[in-house]
Amino acid sequence: MGLKNPAYQRNPVLQNDILPVEVVFHPSWWFRHAGLSFDEDFFYHPVRRVEAERKMDQVLNEKFGDFGLGELRDKDLPVIGAVHNAAGYLISEMLGCRVEYRQDNSPLVIPANREDLTIDVDGAFSSFGFRRLQRLMETLKGRFGYLKGDVNWGGILNLALDIRGHSIFLDMIDKEKEVRAFFAQIAQVIERFTNGIERETGTTSISVNRTVRRLRGSVFLHSECTLTMISTAHYESLLLPFDAAWSKNHRPFGIHYCGEDPHRYAGVFAKIPNLDFVDVGWGGDIKKLRSALPRAFLNIRLSPVKIIDQSPEDIRGIITTLVADSANPYLTGVCCINMDDRVGDEKVRAIFETVTELRRAYK
Repeated sequence: MGLKNPAYQRNPVLQNDILPVEVVFHPSWWFRHAGLSFDEDFFYHPVRRVEAERKMDQVLNEKFGDFGLGELRDKDLPVIGAVHNAAGYLISEMLGCRVEYRQDNSPLVIPANREDLTIDVDGAFSSFGFRRLQRLMETLKGRFGYLKGDVNWGGILNLALDIRGHSIFLDMIDKEKEVRAFFAQIAQVIERFTNGIERETGTTSISVNRTVRRLRGSVFLHSECTLTMISTAHYESLLLPFDAAWSKNHRPFGIHYCGEDPHRYAGVFAKIPNLDFVDVGWGGDIKKLRSALPRAFLNIRLSPVKIIDQSPEDIRGIITTLVADSANPYLTGVCCINMDDRVGDEKVRAIFETVTELRRAYK
C-alpha cells in the first residue's frame, strides 16, 4: 500500500504518535477468559482491586502481547478504578441512584426518578458511595505511597437522566431555567470529583476511553452518550456553555459520543473553543466531522456488536476506509470498546494488524 505523505497537521496539546489503537472488553469477556467477577469487591476491595488489574494485564499479554498489550502484567499497581472497563456508575450512586453490581456485567444504575430538579452537592461527597472510594484510596495510598487510574465520571446529561429519569427531556422544554440550575449543580459535582481524582493520580478519563492514555496530558473526556436523544438546539442552549468553559479550563478537552449520529453535532461542536478530542460513535460520518473539526483528534469507534459477525477482512476494510476519511493519521485513533465474549481473538488481532499496516503506509 502506497500513500502520499503530506505535511499532516498535528495537535500540539496532544503530541501523540500516529494512529493510536485501543480495545476494551466487556465484563462478560473478562468473566470467561480471566475468571473475574464484577461484584462490589472488584471495585472497592483494596487487595482485589490490585489483583484484578494485574490479572487483566496478564490475560491481555498472553493473548495480544505481540501488539504491546498487558505491559504492566508484572506489577502490582494502586489503580483506584477499573481502567480496563468502560462504565459510569459512581457519581450516579453518589447522587442517590441505586447501583447493582453483577458477576459478568457492568454495574447497573437504577434511575432515581426524582421529583425535583435539585441535588445536594456537598451531600454527594458525604455519601456512602464516595466514602467507600475514599477508603479504597486511603488504603492503597498507605500501602504504595501513590495512586494511579481514575473512575468513569459520566457526563451532565447522562447523570441528569439517571437522577431524574426520562422526565428530564420534558423539563428541558417546560422548565428551562430550573434545568440550567440543575445542570450547573451536576457540573459542580463533576468538577469537584475530577479535580480530586486528578490531584491524586494525574488523570481523569482513562476509564472513559483508554485511548487517552496514548495522548499527552490528562484528557478531560466528557461522556455525552445521551446527546443522541436531544436536538442540537437544546445542546447549544443548555449544555454547550459547560463544554465551552471546560475546554478553556481543562486542556486537553474531549467529548465522548458513542451514538451513531455524532456528525449531527459537527457544526455546534465547532463552536467549542478548544475541542481537542472527539470519540466518534460507530456510524458517524467521519468526513463531515473532519470538515467541521480540522484540528480535533477523531477517535474512531468500531461497533462491538457488528464486529461479532464481521470477518477479519471486513474489519480491515472498515478501518482502512474510516482512517482515510479522517484524512490525518496524526489526528486519528482506532478503538473498539466493550467487545463481549462472542468476539474471537482473530477479530481483535485484525484491528491491531490493520492499524500496524496503516502506520507503515502513512509514514
